[in-house]
Amino acid sequence: MPGLADTLYNTIFRRNSVFVASIFIGAFGFGLAFDTASNRFWDYHNRGKQWKDIRDKYATPAEGE
Repeated sequence: MPGLADTLYNTIFRRNSVFVASIFIGAFGFGLAFDTASNRFWDYHNRGKQWKDIRDKYATPAEGE
């Protein structure tokens, strides 16, 4: 396992600017993934109860359509 540790050190931890950038990129990616997963979970468990699912039943088309 020393090969993996050396590679990780040399690519990410050696320079502070790369380390900080990788933290920001990782946090941004995690935030996007968590938000997407949360929205999919919410939509799946509330299927048929949300306005986007029942809009066609209640919304009237605008005049001229």
